Amino acid sequence: MSTRSSMAGWIGFAGIVMLIIGAIDFFQGLIGIFEDEYFVPTQAGYLVVDLTAWGWFMLVWGILLALGGLGLLGGQGWARWFAIVVVSLNVLAQLGFVGSSSYPLWALTAIALNIVVLFALTARWHESAENLAPMR
Repeated sequence: MSTRSSMAGWIGFAGIVMLIIGAIDFFQGLIGIFEDEYFVPTQAGYLVVDLTAWGWFMLVWGILLALGGLGLLGGQGWARWFAIVVVSLNVLAQLGFVGSSSYPLWALTAIALNIVVLFALTARWHESAENLAPMR
């Protein structure tokens, strides 16, 4: 019985961490929106990147992640697969900020949190699925 409740605890933990990840992505989006152009020095000169579109994408993406976290906390069956997919894609989205000399620690923190959520949702899959069955 303790194993079943501990797995439900992992899923609750994943939901809370997804809310945090959603907030991080939301704020990354705000940074991208307010800092319209980002200049990156290269060997050939300067690369000018318009971050406004990326910022809006990250802002909406953060809201989706937070909604997935709320679904996990609510015990929704669809939320687990949704969370696995969006968290996996979020790792790729965060790679855009890892190369930035301004925000690498921010992005690496978000990637580490994503990996923790993936572990929490996939470890002992059958035990946690049995525990969530009455909640559906």
